[in-house]
Amino acid sequence: MPQSAAVISGLQRMVLYETRARYFLVGSNQAQTKHRVLKIDRTEPKDLVIIDDKHVYSQQEVRDLLGRLDLGNRTKTAQKGPSGLSRAVTAVGVVGFVRFLEGYYMVLITKRRKMADIGGHSVYKIEDTTMIYIPNDSVRVAHPDEARYVRIFQNMDLSSNFYFSHSYDLSHSLQHNLTLLRRPYERWATEAGEGEDRAAHAPERRDGFDIFEDEGLPAQVVYGVRAEPYSKYVWNGNLLRRVKDVVHPDWLLYIIHGFCGQSKLLIYGRPVHVTLIARRSSKFAGTRFLKRGANCEGDVANEVETEQMVHDASVMSFRVGSYSSYVQTRGSVPLYWSQDISTMMPKPPIRLDQADPYAHVAALHFDQMLQRFGSPIIILNLVKKREKRKHEKILSEELHPAVINLNQFLPQQHGIEYIAWDMARYTKSKLCNVLDRLSMIAENVVKRTGFFVNRADFYCHALHPDERWGDLGGSISGAGRAQTGVLRTNCVDCLDRTNTAQFMVGKCALAYQLYALGMIDKPKLQFDTDCVRLFEELYEDHGDTLSLQYGGSQLVHRVKTYRKIAPWTQHSKDIMQTLSRYYSNAFSDADRQDAINLFLQVYQPAENRPHLWDLPTDFYLHQKSTMALPADRRSYTLWWSEGVLSYLPIALDQVPCEQTMKKLAVKRVDRSDESVDIYAEFFRPYELTSFDDTFCKAMTNSAREFMPKTVGVDPSPFTVRKPEETAKSVLGNKSTKEETLVQRKTAASAPPPPSEEAISSSSEDDSEEERDDDAAASVSQRSTPVKLWSADSGEGARAHEESQLQQQQQQQHPAFKEPYGLNLAKFPAEQDLLIYERFARLGESQQRRAAKSEHLHLPNVTRLEPLSRFPQDSVYAASPPQVDADSRRVFESHVMAARGQVGPLCRDDVLMYREYVKNRYM
Repeated sequence: MPQSAAVISGLQRMVLYETRARYFLVGSNQAQTKHRVLKIDRTEPKDLVIIDDKHVYSQQEVRDLLGRLDLGNRTKTAQKGPSGLSRAVTAVGVVGFVRFLEGYYMVLITKRRKMADIGGHSVYKIEDTTMIYIPNDSVRVAHPDEARYVRIFQNMDLSSNFYFSHSYDLSHSLQHNLTLLRRPYERWATEAGEGEDRAAHAPERRDGFDIFEDEGLPAQVVYGVRAEPYSKYVWNGNLLRRVKDVVHPDWLLYIIHGFCGQSKLLIYGRPVHVTLIARRSSKFAGTRFLKRGANCEGDVANEVETEQMVHDASVMSFRVGSYSSYVQTRGSVPLYWSQDISTMMPKPPIRLDQADPYAHVAALHFDQMLQRFGSPIIILNLVKKREKRKHEKILSEELHPAVINLNQFLPQQHGIEYIAWDMARYTKSKLCNVLDRLSMIAENVVKRTGFFVNRADFYCHALHPDERWGDLGGSISGAGRAQTGVLRTNCVDCLDRTNTAQFMVGKCALAYQLYALGMIDKPKLQFDTDCVRLFEELYEDHGDTLSLQYGGSQLVHRVKTYRKIAPWTQHSKDIMQTLSRYYSNAFSDADRQDAINLFLQVYQPAENRPHLWDLPTDFYLHQKSTMALPADRRSYTLWWSEGVLSYLPIALDQVPCEQTMKKLAVKRVDRSDESVDIYAEFFRPYELTSFDDTFCKAMTNSAREFMPKTVGVDPSPFTVRKPEETAKSVLGNKSTKEETLVQRKTAASAPPPPSEEAISSSSEDDSEEERDDDAAASVSQRSTPVKLWSADSGEGARAHEESQLQQQQQQQHPAFKEPYGLNLAKFPAEQDLLIYERFARLGESQQRRAAKSEHLHLPNVTRLEPLSRFPQDSVYAASPPQVDADSRRVFESHVMAARGQVGPLCRDDVLMYREYVKNRYM
């Protein structure tokens, strides 16, 4: 069966040219060998007229076209004067087209920054954009309120946490994207490839001479797959709606909003990339107090899907590499509720806006989750249970009966699981450990849902079996594991408590992911290791970013706060973040909400409609069905969509059925075609590149940022270290020479890492004992014993001379003991000399045995016989390596080619040369 690959966008570089009558947007691929031209009319004052001829131009054809346009748009009086075609701007993608009260605007991405690399697919962050007015000044009809709408639209800062990729679908999970590449596409590729797809791409075939036409070489077919993005997480879908059916799909660039971070975990030199991607929902989107609960379509406020990926960075391909992912979500409580912000209180009272006795809105929300994730859906509700005055408890009293009502109609094995835990009450208690309780919940959740990994079990799982591995849930097949179901975490704001809970679940899942990829021998990670510190820093950046987007400030309570190891300065920072959040909610959230509504086209200005700033509320903008009676009311008992229960626990979106295959576009292409060749996309072998461009992302590194810089420390990122031993603290506070020597001697025989409870309970005592030991060591170094010396005392004279000699040698070699852990001025001990003599005699005896000479019979020499497959090499002689016939043949062909004698080429060489000639010269 032919392989499948994701289609890479052929338009990654764009140049906008302008004349008085038209804009010409010229897009090209990375190698600038294939071009497309988009013609935008500037003579229409309020309409958008775009022409895409679907033709693929060569570089020379584009130059000729631009030359003719330049000559044709010059005025007769200035044929030799200024050009009639001017270059306006250079871009890397189109965000979309928007109109307020005048004509249309075009939003282009002008700067980007690489944030992550997933199997050779680059993920970029938008750094800068430009907004260009399309109609000409001669036809422009001015409106007094146009400038205000433009300012509101530009308040949506696209340079803050918007991401895109030319070859990877960021709106779907890694499990969904890799599952698509395993499906059989023979029937669908035949229907689409020989019918519509071939007709649509027929103009791409250029007339020309192909020197390889008559060779009869069989083409290696690959199915190019292009999936329709998940609309909930696409933020510019409405901006591209007017041109979606007009232009070629390569022009459509979908962006997501949220967070993307990647860190490198070095496991004894083996690079492992840990990637965290958060997708914020564009449905019912807004700010903290202005968007609460859910709307009438089941979309909840502050809904974010967080996915953590782990993959071996030494192998780039999706087909042969090792990849794993785990997905969890957060979102507001799916009820009709809000908070009154007119009272100017830090915590406005919670009120239920509408009675929902049949849990209709919750049913719509969980129906979406069943379609996307499968079962089981696990709810972790962290709101308070006991309060003097009912506040958060109101939500729990409504959510739990709604879940019970929905579960009575679902099959028991696919029911929604509900976990309620008052995290704030546990935090105040001195007898309870919050993170221990979260660890137990995380272990049960991961066992129920499982996780995704694209490889079958490794042999190391048989060498290091673990009883928890057999209890994992999810879907298991010969190609690996798949996650079924998802954890949904919520508190009131879904910020501080939710981020800590998600970190603990992610930490538990990370241990299983590393164990599944053969990186560790047990699915368990301890706190205060380089790996967990790196992961914690990644999750704190993730939480700060999401908190700024929704709440207006960074996180107030972090993981260290719940571990109760936060420094005393953290309390003042928490107070400042609380004040910042209160100020943002009171004074700036309304303007941010207007910008979100305008950007997402929830509100579209018109002449006969009230202005956005005149609306008393945006409730009716997000609740579309409240103004009209629904045509077909959904059943209260059969509340799920058709076909969802048929495939549970597997999600309907991941099943290759007729309904899901309609969302795919499949075409047959050659294996080396640039639209599916991710190797050529990443490394660009046909052009001159630099390391700074190819590997331009700067990521956190466990060896550089967290591992101590002293010698003798175990370099494993899974070794428990104290906070003062990390690289950031070691650089500022050097360890003493005695500590370095002790670390070097005890690194190889270090005891197993203690449990999390022992670390948390004994951290303060250990630090006090270490301070006492350090003080004693420093006193012993400074205080040297003084001996009385007399002229007639020979022993005293010799001791004095030896001490002076040692001091001179220490002055000549001052820096040997610190980096190497030994004193070169000190004579070796007798036992060390005996060990060295044994090794020296062993080498001599081995050499003489190889020469068939007489053997040495020494009492202190160990007689060893070589049992390995390697030759008997020694320090005196080495046998030449054995080279097989294939390697000799390759080397001889290279030597003969350098002398001008080229042998016959194989089929792979001919195919490679054929693609090189096509991409370079044709």
